[in-house]
Amino acid sequence: MCLLSAVSAIVVTVVLNTLAPLTPSIDTGGRSHYTAWLFNQVTMAFVGGTTGSDVAQKLLDTLQNDLKNVSLETKKKYPQIKESCEEGIIKIRNAAANPQTPVFYIVNQILYPLVQGCETKDTKIVRLCLGIIQRLMMQQTVDQKGARCITDTLWILMESGVEEVKVLQTVTLLLTTNTIVHGDTLARNLVLCFRLHFTKDSTTINTAGATVRQLVSLVFERVVAEDNYFHDKETVQRDVQLEELKIPSNVAPKGLRPCAADAYLMFQDLVQLVNADQPYWLIGMTEMTRTFGLELLESVLTNFSSVFFEHPEFCFLLKERVCALVIKLFSPNIKYRNTVPANLQQATPLDKPYFPISMRLLRVVSILIQKYHSLLVTECEIFLSLIVKFLDPDKPVWQRSLALEVLHKMTVQPELLKSFCECYDLKAHATNIFQDIVNSLGAYVQSLFVNPQLLGQPGSSGSSSVAQGQPPALLAGMPVGPGVSPQPGFFSRGVWLPLVATLPCGQAKATYLEMLDKIEPPCIPDGYGISIAYACLLDIIRSISITIECVVPNSEGQPTQIEYIATEEENKLHCQLINSSWCGLLAALSPLIDASTDESASENVLKAIQTFASLCGRLELQIPRDAFITAICKASLPPHYALTVLNAVPQGAGSARGHSRTNSQDMTSQYNLSAYGDNDYRQQVVAVGTPLPTASLPIGAQQGPVMLTAKNLQCMRALLSLAHCHGSILGSAWHLVLTTLQHLVWILGLKPSTGGSLKAGRTTADANAVITTAVMADLPVLSAMLSRLFESSQYLDDVALHHLIDALCKLSHEAMELAYSNREPSLFAVAKLLETGLVNLPRVEVLWRPLTNHLLEVCQHPHIRMREWGVEAVTYLVKAALQHKYQPPLRENQKLQTLLLGPLSELSTVPHGDVRQRQLECVLQVLHGAGETLSHGWPIVLGIIGAVSDHHGENLIRIAFQCLQLVVTDFLPVMPWRCLPHCVDTAAKFGSQTQELNISLTAVGLMWNISDYFYQNQEKLCQSLSGDSNVFPDFPGTPNMPPFDKLWMCLYARLGDLCVDSRPAVRKSAGQTLFSTISAHGALLHQPTWQAVLWQVLFPLLDKVRSLSSSASSEKVDTGGNILIHHSRNTAQKQWAETQVLTLSGVARVFNTKRQLLQNLGDFPRAWSLLLEFIENSALSKNNEVSLAALKSFQEILYLNKGADGNGGTVNAAAMEESDIWGVAWRVWLSIGADSTSPPSDNDMREELYIPSQAFLTALIQMFPAVFQHIKNRFLAADLQKLCLVLQNSVTVPIHGESSPFILPSVNDISLTPLQEGVLTSMELLQKEAFSSPDSMKNMITAIFRQLLLFSKFSCQAPPYGKVETKNIMQIKGASAEWITMNYVPFGEKSLSMTVSLYQKTAQETPVIEGGILKEIIEALHIPLGMKYSCPSPSTWKLAVNSLLTVLLTGLPLARKQPEHFLGMWPELASTLDHFLFPKSSPPPDRVPEEIRADEEIDCEVIELLRDEVMPHSNAIPKDFVLQVIVLLNKGSIHSASGSSGLGLAKHPVGEVEDQETKGVTGTDNEPDQLERELATDYSSEQKLREEFAKTCFETLLQFSLLDGVEPGDLGAIEGGLAGRLAVTALLHRFQEVLRQYVADERLSGRCPLPRYRLSEISFVLKAVATLVVSLKKAPSNKVDRSAWEQLIGLYPYLVDCTATASSQVSHSLREALLQYSDLLQPPGLSNGV
Repeated sequence: MCLLSAVSAIVVTVVLNTLAPLTPSIDTGGRSHYTAWLFNQVTMAFVGGTTGSDVAQKLLDTLQNDLKNVSLETKKKYPQIKESCEEGIIKIRNAAANPQTPVFYIVNQILYPLVQGCETKDTKIVRLCLGIIQRLMMQQTVDQKGARCITDTLWILMESGVEEVKVLQTVTLLLTTNTIVHGDTLARNLVLCFRLHFTKDSTTINTAGATVRQLVSLVFERVVAEDNYFHDKETVQRDVQLEELKIPSNVAPKGLRPCAADAYLMFQDLVQLVNADQPYWLIGMTEMTRTFGLELLESVLTNFSSVFFEHPEFCFLLKERVCALVIKLFSPNIKYRNTVPANLQQATPLDKPYFPISMRLLRVVSILIQKYHSLLVTECEIFLSLIVKFLDPDKPVWQRSLALEVLHKMTVQPELLKSFCECYDLKAHATNIFQDIVNSLGAYVQSLFVNPQLLGQPGSSGSSSVAQGQPPALLAGMPVGPGVSPQPGFFSRGVWLPLVATLPCGQAKATYLEMLDKIEPPCIPDGYGISIAYACLLDIIRSISITIECVVPNSEGQPTQIEYIATEEENKLHCQLINSSWCGLLAALSPLIDASTDESASENVLKAIQTFASLCGRLELQIPRDAFITAICKASLPPHYALTVLNAVPQGAGSARGHSRTNSQDMTSQYNLSAYGDNDYRQQVVAVGTPLPTASLPIGAQQGPVMLTAKNLQCMRALLSLAHCHGSILGSAWHLVLTTLQHLVWILGLKPSTGGSLKAGRTTADANAVITTAVMADLPVLSAMLSRLFESSQYLDDVALHHLIDALCKLSHEAMELAYSNREPSLFAVAKLLETGLVNLPRVEVLWRPLTNHLLEVCQHPHIRMREWGVEAVTYLVKAALQHKYQPPLRENQKLQTLLLGPLSELSTVPHGDVRQRQLECVLQVLHGAGETLSHGWPIVLGIIGAVSDHHGENLIRIAFQCLQLVVTDFLPVMPWRCLPHCVDTAAKFGSQTQELNISLTAVGLMWNISDYFYQNQEKLCQSLSGDSNVFPDFPGTPNMPPFDKLWMCLYARLGDLCVDSRPAVRKSAGQTLFSTISAHGALLHQPTWQAVLWQVLFPLLDKVRSLSSSASSEKVDTGGNILIHHSRNTAQKQWAETQVLTLSGVARVFNTKRQLLQNLGDFPRAWSLLLEFIENSALSKNNEVSLAALKSFQEILYLNKGADGNGGTVNAAAMEESDIWGVAWRVWLSIGADSTSPPSDNDMREELYIPSQAFLTALIQMFPAVFQHIKNRFLAADLQKLCLVLQNSVTVPIHGESSPFILPSVNDISLTPLQEGVLTSMELLQKEAFSSPDSMKNMITAIFRQLLLFSKFSCQAPPYGKVETKNIMQIKGASAEWITMNYVPFGEKSLSMTVSLYQKTAQETPVIEGGILKEIIEALHIPLGMKYSCPSPSTWKLAVNSLLTVLLTGLPLARKQPEHFLGMWPELASTLDHFLFPKSSPPPDRVPEEIRADEEIDCEVIELLRDEVMPHSNAIPKDFVLQVIVLLNKGSIHSASGSSGLGLAKHPVGEVEDQETKGVTGTDNEPDQLERELATDYSSEQKLREEFAKTCFETLLQFSLLDGVEPGDLGAIEGGLAGRLAVTALLHRFQEVLRQYVADERLSGRCPLPRYRLSEISFVLKAVATLVVSLKKAPSNKVDRSAWEQLIGLYPYLVDCTATASSQVSHSLREALLQYSDLLQPPGLSNGV
């Protein structure tokens, strides 16, 4: 609007002067403030207060024109008005001319003609005047005086009924364009409008009503503006005397400002008018309706609550007047009952509820409660109680609906409900209003489903019930059936209530409270009440949620992460909100879930329940939380489902204020459809399944199939959503939730799968199971929701997570209890424990213990399915946990590794094999997947692997061993050093298991791999092996052993244990590995550690093996026929023998290779002695394999390792000598030799005979040189004696018949056996040492001779071996013998050769000479020479004769020089020669001529030796021997056939054979004819003549007898001459006999020629005769006596007799002999002078 700045100052001044009397209570300060406020209210556009401005000039011009128009209009009828107008025009002109003229002054002057015009009541003039007045108002040029004048004018027009609408417009402008109208003027304007409202013209009525409403609001708007202006400018607190206000008056209370005073008086009168009382301020009111008054009161209360809070006076009106009015007007509504019979009701209209007033009253009450409850605490308590009563079933339906709408308006306001709870429910002695509200809603909902027909009650007015028996196709007007979407609504107990009003959540939209134009109660449709009540319930929960959480609930239902934080007071309030509401809400919502026919309605109810349950959980109110959760759980399951956990209603859930429940059964059972017939509405069945057995169900009881509806599944989803979004607050209610889900999952046939998720797994065995296609498709979704539920547990705090795990464990315990009775258990809990664990791995420390502890219990359950899933969960969790990425990394977190692997380790205590198998498979997978991270977990892993034992079976052992193989192959480098001993122990355990041999052998191989790792990583290990060494076992006796050495010792000790395993293959493999490891890597050990190796590994091993071997069975091993075992291993004893061999040889090898190192140990001599003791013990074993191996070990330690030093000789010889270790070795060798080679005693013969093998003896003997090398300087005669005994005994040992083809040489084989060769080598060594050693050894030469000679005799006669019956190899042709003697021919011959050779070297040695060695040699040779052709081998006597010739060539000269030492030799030599040259044994018949000649040549060589070495030196040779030689020669000269009995020298000593003529010389009485008789006897047997031999003998004899060369005076010559003569006499006599016999035989033979040898014999005799004659002729006369010549001549007749022979050969020889007689035809004496 346009403002005139020119008049502003004048207006303010006038206004202040006018209002001065009206504001007596405003003090000076207040007045100044008020003046400023009023100035702002009048105008802010006035520039100046005069007419001099342009704006003022324009206004004045307009007013002039307006007055001119009025003047023209009234000049005829109303001249006085015309005049007034003209006067006004003149005044305007004057003012315009005078710029200083105040504008208000001019305006007040020009109002007069306008008022006059209105008073004419002429419509046109009135309209024109009112228009000018309105323009003045709009220009704000009317002051208070003018306003009063205008008001009076308008009152007149009102009373006259002229231009009523224009009047109303003018009033409106007057009051709205400025604030100058106050007090009575304002009251008159208001009354004016009120009176126009009650006219008969509808237009006026409506306009006046609107104007009244506007002006009433305007009055209060002024108060608000006034208060706002003075809000910060007045600080002085006013004193209000409320007592003065109790008496109504037309004077405003003191202290109220003008606008507030007007508003106070007006509001007071409005209350008076509604109460049908007279007003005090609005004087002139003639009529007023209660409905209009209530509307005005509602408007004021709704829009200007600040005024009532700002001014106590207004608050007083509110409490004392308005509330009293409301309560008074409420009375008919409260008292009225539908159920009371009509004849008893009061007929007074006021006593009956009147819809317009009731509705408006409720609107006012709603405003009072919503806006003024803090001022009207007690009053609101009354109002709320009244509203609650409106919901009683006996109230009219419209009244109940109005109350519901009011309650809905309140329930959508969280702060309002919060205030209710604070003001009432929290107060000790106040009514629990909030609880009553909620309970009344619950009772209301339940009352709706009471079918009057079923209960026998008349139907309530205003509502219609469902007709019973109506076909279900059209139920309550709602089409139902297949293919028809149901109308949203609720159906229960035969009552159908559709949802007719769908209200947005959190918004209240009243329907019947807004029907201000209705007079009669409206018809309330069915379902409206349930619709509003349904909305109220949902909004109550929403408001409570907002109050507690301070946020609007998330419609998407995602997990909220807002932490509940509240002060103690807030928490108390929040808890009261829950406690006051939960019973009623539950009582209302439970039947709604059951009765809902629409998915969205059900969903909303379920969401509300979820929200409320979550709030209860946040506040830790377990009872209400569990009750609401139970409601969803029950709704998820079929009716009457046997689940006791849901029937145990929490305390307090069964009753609520305002209503009660009949018993503790669930809500749905109260509305069980089955009780009301078959025509009830039924929801679609989507699945049929079997119920899950429970503990409450007796064992064996049959449960029929149960049906799930679509609503059940919807509730299941809600339950899942609740747990998903609000899992953190469920606490102990998790058990309810999970139990329900478990049963639903069971009914739906969902089975656990990998990772804990569920999949459809119903078996065909479930005959009653039916699942619709839709649900079948929905099962994966449900399964995914279930999985997401447990995945969301990752968002739970630790406490909430423990609640979840506890619930799952409890559920699982229940399933386990059922499974004990062999009922099929649910695996739901176990599967979900797994799933929960998997998603919470980031905080694994929180849940691991409780979760896995329970799963471990499951793993021990006897029911196989429970066990399977228990171990599945444990192993899956462990694998996932180890793969998870932690911070800090798992590799560095020892505590976490131990925690994670703990359950896997504890599975080792489970006795079930299937569990153990899964455990080991998991370990294998863990190693493959996360082995490199197990830095600290290796002890546990190894413990798991090593926990498998024999009783677990082959399969488990195999899997465990695969794990160990993987560990050793791939993870030794990442394994901490502390675990390495454990790793070794574990490998050893597998080596010792007896289920699978191959695993044991491979385990030993792994130990080799471990040793190789130690070796290759020695530097790294030495660096890391520090600090605490408690992981190693103690090794006493070796203090301060380095950790690295302890590691090796662990390995050696374990291998040592395996070396005494019960299985031969394992022992063998372990032994090989042990000694190979020591050999390959032993150099890494520190020197002191070797002491532990010897005394704690090797020697104990030897002792165990010895002990076990001795106790091993000798019975044959039964292999079951599947495996063939060699006879050498077919008993345990033989198998242990192999172990003994391996062990002893291994230890010996260690001693050999580590000799230098071991010698530096302080106790090496003791170790050496102990080793030799073991060797001795083993060598004396009756097992050939063991004994032989012992010797080889002995041999090995005797030879020093050439790698130990540069020369391969003795190492640290001085130290070794000092320790006398070789003396020990010699004693052990002797002991072995003596004990093993001594012939068995009688006791041994009675027992099983044991004779050492040739290989053993060979090895024993071959060792002697090595031993002797170290003891030769201390070798004594006693030692030699013992040695010789060992050598002799060993060589005499026979061999077993079965072995002979492989050992014995053939008879014709000239080679030595290794044993014999070894014996002779030892003898050669002794010889060699005797030559180069001191005299002590030289004195032993005789003993060496004797031993060799003893050996040489073996060639002719095999030595016996004790009393063991043996057979010579020549005696077993084709036949087997048990024991067979060796072929000693080569051995004896070799011994003989050695003897001869030795004699050639030592013949001149004094011990040899003095010892009579030559005689002993000849005695030894006597045997083969005497046997000659009877020798086992012809080479023997040939070697013997050659040996004899050789030693005689060497020894005879010595014998001649030192005859005193050889006296005994000559007789033996003579006997030997005789027995050889004339053997008793016949030559082999199959000799060829060459052999005969060769043998004859040998005989001739002997004669030649006599001729060369004896005959020439007969004077230095004993006489007896010479005589014996002569006899021998005599005999040989004729008797040359082999096999002859000889000369009988044994019977007749040489000295006894003498010629008769020598009696005097010899002093004997024997006659010569005795010799002749013997010769004749010998000759009497047919002999084969040896012509050359005989010739040689004859010639030698003649040479010996007749040749010169002997000095005459020599005694020997004399004796030789006598011998020669005796020899000639004997020869001649022999010739005579041969010739005589020949002649006689030839005559007897007649024409038959004599045998060739007879002819040869006679031929030889004839030649010998010729030779003898020649020789005698040549001989000196003193050497041939007369008798010899006589005997020679006496042969002549015999020669003549021989001339008759027919043999040309004999004739030729005879001729030569006769020719030689030519010189004897004359006496020799004639020619010789004799």
